Amino acid sequence: MEYARSLVIVEDDATFARALQRSFERRGYRVQLAAGPEDLDVLLDRDIPGFAVVDLKLKAASGLPCVQMLHARDPAMRIVVLTGFASITTAVEAIKLGACHYLAKPSNTDDIEAAFERVTGNPDVAVTNRSTASIRTLEWERINEMLVETGFNISETARRLGMHRRTLARKLEKRVIP
Repeated sequence: MEYARSLVIVEDDATFARALQRSFERRGYRVQLAAGPEDLDVLLDRDIPGFAVVDLKLKAASGLPCVQMLHARDPAMRIVVLTGFASITTAVEAIKLGACHYLAKPSNTDDIEAAFERVTGNPDVAVTNRSTASIRTLEWERINEMLVETGFNISETARRLGMHRRTLARKLEKRVIP
């Protein structure tokens, strides 16, 4: 059974997921929660929602396979990826896999609902000069590229980047979005 305003939230932070759920339910959505790919697979066997919100980092896993799974079940589904680990690489991959939008946390229900509506690109968006990118920004993007390549394996990412695992873990805990 498909419900026009049905939504699945794929989020491993139960508190944040419940807050989003309540907010969307007040707006008239029927909301289901999934903590990861396994829960999502079971949920999709029962129901195909029209909308989805997927966290990019689910415990030690990536949310990108969830985006791919959702898009495979219904290519018309509006999928928004939320992340505290924003990078160009993961944004591009999310869009290639079927997401209609990619938002950095903190994002609220208004931001997400607006993203559901913005499925076409904007040719008038300003093109900025990347030559002024800070070293921190470049480092953050490289870390995120490597996280995606290693399937969010922190030990392997640290090894490939030539840094200690604890140093990388501290950088990731800060969740600084440049």
